[in-house]
Amino acid sequence: MYAIIATGGKQYKVSEGDVIKVEKLDAETGNTVTFDNVIAVSNESLKVGADVANATVSATVMEQGRGKKVIVYKYKRKTGYHKKNGHRQAYTQVKIDKINA
Repeated sequence: MYAIIATGGKQYKVSEGDVIKVEKLDAETGNTVTFDNVIAVSNESLKVGADVANATVSATVMEQGRGKKVIVYKYKRKTGYHKKNGHRQAYTQVKIDKINA
């Protein structure tokens, strides 16, 4: 059984027991979060639309963290212009506990 959920502007295919990294959520480590925006659920047949209107996915927050640094370098030739920036994206690592379909 798997479900497709949407959070943080992205979609994830999840099964029970999966550990995924999603965009930062406001939740403490060890708390339970519920994803209400379920796009599809597959048991033996795929259900979408009105069939999954009240489906939810429960998950436990395992970790809050920041990803690897991405270097952004801007350069314009012949003008002496160059600028170096770094960015680390915040994430929340969650473990999928139950798919309620």
